[in-house]
Amino acid sequence: MRPEDDYTHPVGPEPNFNESMYVHFHDPAVGLGGFVRIANRPNEGRGEVTVCLFLPDGGLAFSYARPEVRTNERLAAAGMALRVREPMKHLDVSFSGTVARLADPTMMDEPRAALGGSPRVPCTIDLAVRALAPEFAHSFDTGEGSFAPNHYEQLHVTVGRIALGDAVVEIHGHGLRDHSWGPRYWQTPWFYRWVHGCTDGFGFMGAWFGNPDGSAVCGGFVWDGDALVSIDEIRIATRRDGREEQSAVNLFLRAGDRDWTVRGRALATVPLRNRRPDGAGGHDVTRIVESLMIWSLDDGRALHGMAEYLDQIRDGRPVGLQV
Repeated sequence: MRPEDDYTHPVGPEPNFNESMYVHFHDPAVGLGGFVRIANRPNEGRGEVTVCLFLPDGGLAFSYARPEVRTNERLAAAGMALRVREPMKHLDVSFSGTVARLADPTMMDEPRAALGGSPRVPCTIDLAVRALAPEFAHSFDTGEGSFAPNHYEQLHVTVGRIALGDAVVEIHGHGLRDHSWGPRYWQTPWFYRWVHGCTDGFGFMGAWFGNPDGSAVCGGFVWDGDALVSIDEIRIATRRDGREEQSAVNLFLRAGDRDWTVRGRALATVPLRNRRPDGAGGHDVTRIVESLMIWSLDDGRALHGMAEYLDQIRDGRPVGLQV
């Protein structure tokens, strides 16, 4: 990756060309974490804008929009803007709009009812995202097709302010951001597990993309405070609740002759979904379960991050329950 890759790119010929940025952050001192995401899909004439905030009282603040987008000149729509101040070093995130305030994140099983039946409150987000480690490039293409052919991720420190209704919270935490461009359908991966966590002096990202034949494309990195190293092996063990959603995730990461065991617990979870017409009058349904995680290392250090579990749904159940 080059520094200029932090900006937007020429639109490809694919009908499903997508350029997107995702920024996760978590401040354990105030108990607030979550992510924002913005995407341009100019060949489809639309974008995607998501705000997902896990609140200290166990509730959720959530907003999703599909604004009209015809170009890929900038990542700014529906009240959200991500602006590169210094490539691969400093990104500003802003949002001004309203969000639905849900008392229970599981209400998002039925997103139309949840968002339409919950009170909406004003929300502003102003965050400075500054790199903590170098960017890490990794393709998530699989034998099933192209999903994120151009992709990098980066650990960061996040400082700023979030206003929700009358409450204003100062944020000083850690997180991870990603940036990808190229063709994307959420139905392309059979299933994947994407996990990350960060604190001062340590961070990691791991990815496991499973295929229907049982094979997998895996990758990720560990940052030990000095160097960023690509992992050679990742093992994931998941404990699930009665909703078949991750409640605890244990990881084994290996790079050369070094290895790390990371144990994680979900602090809060929201079920999201994506639907795409199947050509036969119905829809292919993809479940994307987002969990705000606390991770612990063997030396007792705590990290905060996310576990994103994507599965295609077949016969009413997620396909990747073995991982």
